[in-house]
Amino acid sequence: MILRTFGWSFGITVLGLVAAFFYDRATGLALVAVLAVLEISLSFDNAVVNAKVLDRMSAFWQKIFLTIGIAIAVFGMRLVFPLVIVGITARLGPIEAFDLALNDSGRYHHLMEQAYPTIAAFGGMFLMMLFLNFVFEERDVQWLTWLERPLAVIGKLDQLAVVIAGGALALVATIWADDPGEVMIAGVLGMVTYILVNGLGELFSEASEIDDDDDGAEDEVTIRRSGPSDLAKATGKAGFFLFLYLEVLDASFSFDGVIGAFAISTDPIIIALGLGIGAMYIRSLTVFLVRKGTLHTYVYLEHGAHWAIGALAVCMLIGIGGHVPEWITGGAGLIIAAFVSSVMRNRNGDDGPAAPSGEDKTLHAGKV
Repeated sequence: MILRTFGWSFGITVLGLVAAFFYDRATGLALVAVLAVLEISLSFDNAVVNAKVLDRMSAFWQKIFLTIGIAIAVFGMRLVFPLVIVGITARLGPIEAFDLALNDSGRYHHLMEQAYPTIAAFGGMFLMMLFLNFVFEERDVQWLTWLERPLAVIGKLDQLAVVIAGGALALVATIWADDPGEVMIAGVLGMVTYILVNGLGELFSEASEIDDDDDGAEDEVTIRRSGPSDLAKATGKAGFFLFLYLEVLDASFSFDGVIGAFAISTDPIIIALGLGIGAMYIRSLTVFLVRKGTLHTYVYLEHGAHWAIGALAVCMLIGIGGHVPEWITGGAGLIIAAFVSSVMRNRNGDDGPAAPSGEDKTLHAGKV
């Protein structure tokens, strides 16, 4: 199971470390190893949320996510994205931007830092919308009952997540941003992207479920009793928008990791190798969580991941006005706390593992 799930990650790790050694000898090897560990530790919450969505996708779309999706994550977000940002900021072509990264790492780093407020506004607002819609959703299983229960009550106010996220964006842009207009535009685009992609995923998931219901009441009873079956898996357009949702989500997580990597190295090749290895392990971990049914057994992991996402979103917005240490943005502590709470819950026999309900099988506002 471990080798089948993590085999590609192990292979890419070996190839990446060998490439790093030939590129910059022992220094490159050490930097790539550190960056890989950093990416894994900072993105564990990403894996948990990804697994929740991936569990809803058909085998075909899961395979697409693990092939085309990983190419986008490793080469697109970890190598091409920083070059595009620098190229736009400095009005350079892709070749000139790559040459700048290799030969003038100081200026390259400076340009990336200049672009960070815009990047953080977009990614921070996307993640903020995801977090708010989760905590404002009324659900049977609650982790931090004393906090999640009242949040679910006030969440009945329509579009409350948009109101709070928009207010936070306006506050941050006014107080901290050197260019409030630019930050506001980027933040609004992040909110619009979340609403659009999430809404389309919900629309086609609901349409798919209606088609499944037409196959007979017996199939519906089977789905409700046993959790997601092949009939409940998102296919076609629904699968495509779930895939798109996952890619935007991964991009939002990777923004902060790419910028934070410059604290360790400004070499784009070293950063791409280190973060690429880390991204492979996050993909493998996502698959592991799905195949083992971990989220159904340890029911609070999803809650811990979303609270970690909320913390990351806040840190990204605060980072518009000043540097936030990378260790603070990691959600490992919340994930561990949620895991321990889940183990205690299972030992106490509180309702046992939570099987997904019919409502859980749709991707709607804030629920993945």
